[in-house]
Amino acid sequence: MTLDITAAVVNEEGAEPELETIELDDEPREDEVLVRIVSAGVCHTDLSTADNFYGGPPYPQVLGHEGAGIVEAVGEEVTDVEVGDQVAMSYDFCGECPNCLSGQIPYCENLYEHNFLGERTGDGTSPLSRDGDRVSGYFFAQSSWAEYSIANERNVVRIDDDVPVEIVGPLGCGIQTGAGAVMNALEPESGSSLAVFGVGSVGISSVMAAANVSSCTEIIAVDLNGDRLEKAAELGATHTINPEETDEVVEEIHEVTGGGADYSIETTAVPEVLRQAVDCTTIPGECGLIGAAPAGTEVSLDMHTFHFGHKLRGIIEGDAVPELFIPTLVELWKQGRFPFDEIITHYEFDELHDAIHDAEEGNTIKPVLNMSSP
Repeated sequence: MTLDITAAVVNEEGAEPELETIELDDEPREDEVLVRIVSAGVCHTDLSTADNFYGGPPYPQVLGHEGAGIVEAVGEEVTDVEVGDQVAMSYDFCGECPNCLSGQIPYCENLYEHNFLGERTGDGTSPLSRDGDRVSGYFFAQSSWAEYSIANERNVVRIDDDVPVEIVGPLGCGIQTGAGAVMNALEPESGSSLAVFGVGSVGISSVMAAANVSSCTEIIAVDLNGDRLEKAAELGATHTINPEETDEVVEEIHEVTGGGADYSIETTAVPEVLRQAVDCTTIPGECGLIGAAPAGTEVSLDMHTFHFGHKLRGIIEGDAVPELFIPTLVELWKQGRFPFDEIITHYEFDELHDAIHDAEEGNTIKPVLNMSSP
């Protein structure tokens, strides 16, 4: 059986998604969950995938990987959630490779296949179709730019009923990534310093985590967008730097911190900025790389730097196990220590183009689409 739904369909490389009526398999398989989508974030990864940046799902495709909603049906083997539960949706993983079995699921050996191919692993099917023809529709095992979604039990996380489900979608990727980079990956000591390069939703989430959870005392936000710098300062940054106003970003960070930041985070995927993020750290500082550049992108670094103990490490999804980390972020929000809702701007589903434009122009930090009422 199929269900007619409205979804945002990308029909060809570089095309904007268009709202269309397509069909969704409405009977989840044994390990799957049918979710009525209430809201879904707009993330840079969605936009890059639409442009074939990662060699992702064949066109036509339905994207969206920060979904949240209400469980409508569950497969016979699903035990973690039940009909009526509020859920946030995150990334998928195999659960069987050595990294998954050791708890390092963001580094699942099969992460790409489970998230970027737009199909179920194993049989290669998609739960979406249009007039009988296949539509790639298992992006991050959710494709949540739609009224309904088929997800896997592995990538849905139950959310307490007293939490507005309209705001929790971005916890599944962007906000989880930024906060987790601080709390799980870098783990800065209380009183340490952190420089964050790029304060979109990921970077500002790092700022909030550093200020309110890790108790960093010097938090430097670096961005070309003055409005984002102002918001970062409201949410915990102690210093802000706009590279358009200075040619000495690294020198300013060294001056602010008295010799260099203990830690830095790079979110922009610009090679020159990564060099700054490494060079701004003290001895032996650590830089976490989050920004995703095209495969083959190279960066110039001074090898001499690393003889002094400097570290550069990549970070995927904030080193987070969503089933554990998303409830932690929700509890911090309840306590007023992680006000991620302050960076969200809501758009109706038919305002998707406006949301994308505002995200690309930096007018909005985290756009969230409203598909239905809770």
